[in-house]
Amino acid sequence: MDAYTPAQDRYESQHDGWFRRVGNSGLKLPRVSLGFWHNFGDDKPIETQRAIMRRAFDRGVTHFDLANNYGPPAGAAEKNAGRILAEDFAAHRDELIISSKAGWHMHDGPYGFGGSRKCLMSSLDRSLERLGLDYVDIFYHHRPDPDTPLEETMYALRDIVASGKALYVGISSYGPELTAEAAEIMAGEGCPLLIHQPSYSMVNRWVEEPGEDGASLLQSAAESGLGVIAFSPLAQGLLTDRYLDGIPAGSRAVAGKSLSEEMLSERNIGMARKLNDVAKQRGQSLAQMAIAWVLRDQEDQTVTSALIGASSVEQLDDNIDAARNLDFSAEELELIDGIAHDAGINIWAGATASRTRG
Repeated sequence: MDAYTPAQDRYESQHDGWFRRVGNSGLKLPRVSLGFWHNFGDDKPIETQRAIMRRAFDRGVTHFDLANNYGPPAGAAEKNAGRILAEDFAAHRDELIISSKAGWHMHDGPYGFGGSRKCLMSSLDRSLERLGLDYVDIFYHHRPDPDTPLEETMYALRDIVASGKALYVGISSYGPELTAEAAEIMAGEGCPLLIHQPSYSMVNRWVEEPGEDGASLLQSAAESGLGVIAFSPLAQGLLTDRYLDGIPAGSRAVAGKSLSEEMLSERNIGMARKLNDVAKQRGQSLAQMAIAWVLRDQEDQTVTSALIGASSVEQLDDNIDAARNLDFSAEELELIDGIAHDAGINIWAGATASRTRG
């Protein structure tokens, strides 16, 4: 293993505006962040993982996003990332934003999922052990838990910050009303929520839809002072050129990794082909246009960062390059709206609105 020396121009290499302030906080995130949901488990070569992390940092990607159950197996992504962080990034910890989460299934038994104080606190302790860190920068409740009072979950997040094991806390996949409630509780505790992490793409626009109170999730987050980091902007790979000519062997769809063959219907593939034509007219790949679309300016509802996965350095570079052109004309947006339809990608929809009162 060769010693890693980060690129000296890693901050100058990106254009102005590469870092965007998160909500009402003083924290800034890069426009594109690296997610570890896929590609960092024990089924992937550690040296490929190392190369992706190095290249990301060299290009100004300072945010690495993990969760307790990322793998496979569960916990492997944190363990592998922890090894690489120790070997390559120990001298640069202060330049990195490391996030983790708990809430989805981690292990069998009543404390391996949910939003209880027991689940969140014990999970974070194990995450820190795997990562080899004293603290994470952001810790999320990964999804609403209908069996746990919202106050219990929020108070646990408050106390995690007070313990020094996380600098900031956030939520993921909460609906607009629940987001507003959670933010109100935390503001009252003097520990504001930093950020919301929802799924969002051209073919999965639930965050734009009005909730029961009339506000969308994007509006609710903005009104509550939260930043937004969008995961799955590529709709689990549908919004790439990978499936335009069929389902290749070894793809995520064949492996059953969150993108089912049913989602790759002729209707969806036909839509992706038409969107690909629009991307070509913009001088972008389909993936680049999809990421740029998520990051486009939307008045006061702008997304802070897009969370992308990468199985290779080449794919990473292509995705990061999306930030070179985030401008859309009114005609382009209208054309995209006329082509794009809901693709049935939002497999997290059932978790967005649950609420148990204390």
